[in-house]
Amino acid sequence: MPRSADAVLCESCVESFEAAVASESGGAARVELCATLDVGGTTPPATLVARCVASLGIPVFVMVRPRGGDFVYTDDEARAMECAVRAMAAAGAHGLVFGALTTGGTIDAPLMRRLIEAARPLPVTCHKAFDDTCNLFEALDALVALGVDRVLTSGGATTAAQGAEMIAALVRQAGNALVVVAGGGVRAHNVADLVRATGVREVHARLLPAGAPADVDAQSWAETVAAFVRALPRGR
Repeated sequence: MPRSADAVLCESCVESFEAAVASESGGAARVELCATLDVGGTTPPATLVARCVASLGIPVFVMVRPRGGDFVYTDDEARAMECAVRAMAAAGAHGLVFGALTTGGTIDAPLMRRLIEAARPLPVTCHKAFDDTCNLFEALDALVALGVDRVLTSGGATTAAQGAEMIAALVRQAGNALVVVAGGGVRAHNVADLVRATGVREVHARLLPAGAPADVDAQSWAETVAAFVRALPRGR
């Protein structure tokens, strides 16, 4: 069933083909495909990207991150990221997700510009590297100036619920210039309150069934995603 214009979009964060398929079955409107989510996500294999793109009817956004840890990259890592952006695009990705910072805790505009140019015409999301910047409002202005399409944030807090007030302020500041996506501990029990408190129209979550390992069966995963989607507010 097509998503209504006023529905809040659910982006399901996954690291396997089975999880991606289950997410679509459960009603997710988009997946973010990563590897090694235990370190916050890194670039997945191009073969996995191509398989997901070929099998899913929803957009597949792909993480480009060479390693876990901080978001300050060496010249070699920057070159590897640029190559990865092109490889993920060639594999059929519908959007790219990346972020880079300076040692001073600001958006690394020169590197971000290189990566964005490599990604176009695909949409670009700045991931939660954004939350590690020293001033979120200035970082948001920098992303807007770069032409970034989305930013994933928990408002600088550990969870989106804790950072709801800041997320709301970022939504107001962004206006129509980019989409603020709330992520970080977002689950079925708190997503409706979060959306109402912040005004976000897109939410991001890794929706593992409670107590299950990462290789949980697809049906359980789909049911968990479906419960999350049912909890989303339906009207503005």
